[in-house]
Amino acid sequence: MNSIHILLVEDNEGDILLTTEALEEGKIMNKLSVARDGQEALDFLNKKGVFQTSELPDLILLDINLPRKNGHEVLKYIKTHQVFRSIPVIMLTTSSSQKDIDESYKNYANCYITKPIELNDFMKAISKIEDFWINLVKLPKIKL
Repeated sequence: MNSIHILLVEDNEGDILLTTEALEEGKIMNKLSVARDGQEALDFLNKKGVFQTSELPDLILLDINLPRKNGHEVLKYIKTHQVFRSIPVIMLTTSSSQKDIDESYKNYANCYITKPIELNDFMKAISKIEDFWINLVKLPKIKL
């Protein structure tokens, strides 16, 4: 079991806290970075501004409803950029809209998960993401 670097792109402080707690309860020590809007996520990936020393993530958890640039715009950028396109992106959002689901897969999201409303269900979902994407899947190592 390897630890990985996860970029959480989320503007809701409560969801950031819950995701952080759920990952901390896991058996693996992961590095978690947080971008609080879509533009900040792009700055993180491109090492701009305060993110000049950031390391590329191994996995991205991406919300759709974000300020400045929404999750669809961020996903499209990631998946059309040669350096970033092989980073798995999990759409983790409150939206259960078929339009959002279809657009996410059209832009090559690796999976789409609607955030459970109940606390225990949310914690279980994050645990399952961690179990699958960290314990089972082999992730690429991306270098700039």
